[in-house]
Amino acid sequence: MNANANSTTPLRIMVFGAHPDDCDIRAGGTAALYAQRGHQVRFVSLTNGNAGHYDQGGAPLAWRRRAEAAAVAKRLSIDYIVLDHNDGQLVPSLEIRAQVVALIRQFAPDLVMAPRLYDYHPDHRATAQLVTDAMYMLTVPNYVSAVRHLDRMPVAVSVWDSFQRPVPFSADVVVDISSTLEAKVDALDCHVSQVYEWLPYNRGELDSVPVNPAERRAWLYQYYAARARQQAAMYRAELVARYGEQRAEGVTAVEAFEGSEYGSPLTVAEIERLFPF
Repeated sequence: MNANANSTTPLRIMVFGAHPDDCDIRAGGTAALYAQRGHQVRFVSLTNGNAGHYDQGGAPLAWRRRAEAAAVAKRLSIDYIVLDHNDGQLVPSLEIRAQVVALIRQFAPDLVMAPRLYDYHPDHRATAQLVTDAMYMLTVPNYVSAVRHLDRMPVAVSVWDSFQRPVPFSADVVVDISSTLEAKVDALDCHVSQVYEWLPYNRGELDSVPVNPAERRAWLYQYYAARARQQAAMYRAELVARYGEQRAEGVTAVEAFEGSEYGSPLTVAEIERLFPF
């Protein structure tokens, strides 16, 4: 980990999700900001997504979703790893915890992003538990001894969610992604099986998705732009505190992050270093 990194040292950012679109949805705009500034970003999906569809599944869907993630990697200029655990069956086992520890040690990130422990989807909760359980073990030499331990835990943050119980999300960092919302939507556009098929089907609005690729991409942008405007309004006070009144007035899209107590402390100095936007 780049514990002594300064403002000119490229950062290493690692984002965990349960499925091969979760990282993009929660942190795609921020990832684009990092990549544009020469920092290294790695997305990790802990499952292969082989259950996330209404009429396709198993290995063919897993292959399809792995190809979609690879397309995202090219569009955002990041790395994207998709592990081969079954969608809908992820558990915070000792074996997968060791796998997560090895992945983090190999990448040696400055910052780790992951879901919170509170979520509607069991895979999301399992992902949060696995990353949380991995953090301290990163520094234990005799645990997963095949990959050298880290000397210090990276800073960890949780990605935004809307769940209120038992504890609502509390934003410690709000990032203006107005300039990269198009890049985020370009990334999501790669996940055809999800954003144009499964998710609209699950919301009961599959019939509203245009058939023409350009029209459906415009439809997707409008969907995420509306959500982004709502979040920007929600975090108006935080935007003013971070960017000042004048810039905050023009913010139309944000991504928010909450510091985790299970990594190194997210101090004011670390916020300035790790979110240099």
